[in-house]
Amino acid sequence: MPKKTPKRKRVRKRTSTSAKGEKLEDKILQNLVSLQKVHTNLADKFENLAEQISNLLALFEMSARTLAKQPHMQSTEKDKEFLDKIDKLLDQNKTLARGLTLMEGKMRERVYGQPPRRMPGGNLQ
Repeated sequence: MPKKTPKRKRVRKRTSTSAKGEKLEDKILQNLVSLQKVHTNLADKFENLAEQISNLLALFEMSARTLAKQPHMQSTEKDKEFLDKIDKLLDQNKTLARGLTLMEGKMRERVYGQPPRRMPGGNLQ
């Protein structure tokens, strides 16, 4: 019968509480230093941002003054023609929309056998 070897107890290395405390303090100190660096960097960026916003505001003010000094640009004949063409296109678009709505109503009536429903505004549904 083989002999049983006695089990050895594991010996834990005990670190003193003061060593753990020192490590913890070092970590906290490192974290505080890195946090201060981040805050400093953030403060610099905010300062740059504030300066850029001030420059942008000055540019807007200068542009507004320049526009205020210039006489108003009067609409030319070409502008009026262009606006008339846009108005005609809008009218044509309305006419097309009405026609398509009527066609859709007729198709719905043929396919589903029900007349189109009228919305309160007079539009078909």
